[in-house]
Amino acid sequence: MSWTVEVDGGVCIGSGMCASLMPEVFVLDGSAARAVVGSVEPDETVLDAADSCPAMAILVRDGVEVVGPRP
Repeated sequence: MSWTVEVDGGVCIGSGMCASLMPEVFVLDGSAARAVVGSVEPDETVLDAADSCPAMAILVRDGVEVVGPRP
């Protein structure tokens, strides 16, 4: 099953951490990041990107269950 990836553009501060870790999933678009794909195969690096976001603007879900950021 694939994961969905969302970036809250209203919360994102554009640090670029996510785009540095996963440029195939995230890009900086002006002053905020956005996901360039709606879903990804489960990947620890996607979770690392969500965990590394200083604004906690990235949400990763497996169906309805939130898998990232991790507590």
